[in-house]
Amino acid sequence: MRAVILLSALLATPALAQNTIPPPSQNAQGDVAVTIYNGDLALVQDTRQLNIPAGRSRQEFPDVSAQIRPETVTLSGAGVGVVEQNFDFDLLSPQALMQKAVGETITLIRTNPATGAEVRERARVLAANGGVVLQIGDRIEVLRDDGLPVRVIFDRVPENLRARPTLSVTVQSEGAGRRPVTLTYLSAGLGWSADYVALFDENAGRMDVQGWITLTNNSGTPFVNANTLLVAGAPGGGNGGYQRRGGPIRQPGTETSDRERLGDFYLYPLPERTTIANRQTKQVSFLDVHATPAARAYEYRNGWLGTTEQPMSANTVLRFSSSREQGLGDALPAGTVRVYQRDARGNPQFVGESAIGHTPMGSDLGLTTGQAFDVKVRAVVERRERVNSERWRTTMRYTLTNARPQPVTVDLMQGGLWGDTRIAEESMASERRSADEALWRVLVPANGEAVVTATFDTRF
Repeated sequence: MRAVILLSALLATPALAQNTIPPPSQNAQGDVAVTIYNGDLALVQDTRQLNIPAGRSRQEFPDVSAQIRPETVTLSGAGVGVVEQNFDFDLLSPQALMQKAVGETITLIRTNPATGAEVRERARVLAANGGVVLQIGDRIEVLRDDGLPVRVIFDRVPENLRARPTLSVTVQSEGAGRRPVTLTYLSAGLGWSADYVALFDENAGRMDVQGWITLTNNSGTPFVNANTLLVAGAPGGGNGGYQRRGGPIRQPGTETSDRERLGDFYLYPLPERTTIANRQTKQVSFLDVHATPAARAYEYRNGWLGTTEQPMSANTVLRFSSSREQGLGDALPAGTVRVYQRDARGNPQFVGESAIGHTPMGSDLGLTTGQAFDVKVRAVVERRERVNSERWRTTMRYTLTNARPQPVTVDLMQGGLWGDTRIAEESMASERRSADEALWRVLVPANGEAVVTATFDTRF
């Protein structure tokens, strides 16, 4: 349908409201405030100055979000009541114009490529489903995509076809005059997350962390010079980015951040007004911490009755705290932490990343950034025997190797235990971290190995 795209002209749109709609180059929004939640949800408050006549009139609000939730719209203004509202989301395009023109008459202009002469014909649009079917006089013709110069002139723009997403509201006003009117609604298409850049100095046991708010607008509408507030959380039952079991929060914090709160959510206001363009990602810094304590660690978790034919790499883990005294000193909104280290030439190199959920201040975190090249663990079921009709005895052997020139400590975890599981024998003392997990902190010598054995008394 390339011929349809060559749109020649549109006649003037009839006036539909009391207020003049600005041209597309101008934005019709007023004083805009946008509150953006995690989970693809935003609250938009748009205060515009309108000339409203007395009695009933229809007011149009172009430049609302294309993903507005019409059922959430409220309109408030002195002496103004809402009678009816309509959201026109069918946007103006050559294809939409042709579809709306089915049953109507249009003007078809064909140009002779050899002479440049134009021939005009009136045609009735019969269909526009995957192609355009026209009735021209007594013949039926399909408008083909054959590359010949063809233009279409429409007599008018359909009333419910808009160049921009538009909300039309019928209001009843007690009196005439110019006054501020605030339009409030919820919208999808706006979201944010946190992104963290951590520069880890292993020798010093410190890291620098910069936190960025990454704001994305896919709502179909720009928000110009908006007062923007970000809320760490997702109202209405969403998980809002909270971490699942087994995530990087090793010990949740109990410290209260100095940030402003709204109910159970933390607020992150942008320091100044900003324009959030459509189909744009914007980043704003909100955290900048230097030389916070951090350390590398190694972890390996074995499932119940887990046996490996080959040694498996331990996880490389970066441990730090979000506490006020010994860490980042802030509540951390959900996002991704990307970790860098300097090489021998002093250049920062990327070494891994991990997602975090909303993290209270004072939490201990362990971010799994990758798998260790030189630190391996092989778990083997050495013996398994039935004690009686209700109990089993299982002996596990764990061999840990270290090819690094320095000794390392590996947190070796055996999972899948039951609440009544008893460790009958073990080569080194363990810590029962939970009903279904035992932990050994194993020191593995440089360029060496360590072995741990344990016998479990279980129901299965």
